[in-house]
Amino acid sequence: RPVPLDSSTINGMAAPGGVPRAIKRVLKGRACTPVISLLGPQRFLSTSFKASDLQIELSSCPKPKPDPGKLVFGKHFTDHMLTVEWTQENGWSKPHIKPFQNISLHPASSALHYSVQLFEGMKAFRGPDKHVRLFRPMLNMERMLRTAVRACLPTFDKSELLECIRQLICVDQDWVPHSDSASLYIRPTYIGTEPSLGVAKSTRALLYVILGPVGPYFATGSFNPVSLLADPRFVRAWMGGVGDCKLGGNYGPTIFVQSEAAKEGFQQVLWLYGDDHQMTEVGTMNIFMFWKDQQGDLELVTPPLNGIILPGVTRQSLLDLAHKWGEFKVSEKVITMADLIKGLEEKRVKEVFGSGTACVVSPVNNIFYQGKVSCCPDQILARGVFLKRPICSQSTVCFSLLPIALSHPHNGKWTGDC
Repeated sequence: RPVPLDSSTINGMAAPGGVPRAIKRVLKGRACTPVISLLGPQRFLSTSFKASDLQIELSSCPKPKPDPGKLVFGKHFTDHMLTVEWTQENGWSKPHIKPFQNISLHPASSALHYSVQLFEGMKAFRGPDKHVRLFRPMLNMERMLRTAVRACLPTFDKSELLECIRQLICVDQDWVPHSDSASLYIRPTYIGTEPSLGVAKSTRALLYVILGPVGPYFATGSFNPVSLLADPRFVRAWMGGVGDCKLGGNYGPTIFVQSEAAKEGFQQVLWLYGDDHQMTEVGTMNIFMFWKDQQGDLELVTPPLNGIILPGVTRQSLLDLAHKWGEFKVSEKVITMADLIKGLEEKRVKEVFGSGTACVVSPVNNIFYQGKVSCCPDQILARGVFLKRPICSQSTVCFSLLPIALSHPHNGKWTGDC
């Protein structure tokens, strides 16, 4: 469960053009208490940065805000960014919020040569009450910390980073779209900046966060179905690898396969694994199938977190919602292409869809596999038509209501004011 976000940050805003009171307190600074040692002088390395040390430099040239109705994903960025540096010699520096700017790197930086790099993806939404809220942000912080350990980058305090991110959103809150079809995308990034060649732990690192207003991830728009290429020649991740980590190196090699799919007229790739062609992920999304199992019971199924699947926040949220409804079986188990094809032939498959922070929920309508196109049924769970409730009373609406639930103040378990 995320750390509750302090609503007084929004409620305590200054007049337009002013500086939030919460930020004024940070700008004033705090006196440092000297450390007195009876054993002589010692040097203390900072094991984590502190949000209370946050230093803020406001931009003198704010950019115009884009039209929320014309937003595309990842093309616009806000006026400010968060940066925190780490060195082996001195530990963590103080976090800074500064005007959005380019980053200067040594040509030998380990992030450039050995992909010592990771990132996260989060969103903030503006609700009908005009409040800005984050969605389950502590799950992102936990995943980011796990990935940092795998990349041999220094650890940090999850709550302190989350508080710094909240302050950054507070500074750039005017960039959060006033729209139910757009949001503010948050991209925490962590890179090794070791200024020397050689595959080894970095002695320097940079953690930074950038923000940007976004519209639908796919050009076809939100909740419109996508078509998939399923080719077992290409593998995204494997046992013993890092498929369960959000490392940049997991994404770059997929661009070629994505382009091959586009050449064939398909929008995304269905990643398969093993001799039995297990379904693992859809593009950059987790995959779900809603069907009747061989015993005739309705079941929502998604692959298990066995080391090759990224533990998505939206994935976990869908599973939590489905468990709460309690109207059909919810399973995390291996799904093979043979299972899917047989289910389609026997008309047991109700729907296939992907989930992720960027796309939220994306239905699948066609899958090209072994020279044949398999058509998935009309979407029931993932589109707005669930409100007709054609299957059962509650389960048919839970996924369609997910984007709406993100912005409502009553959902205190998963959201918190910025």
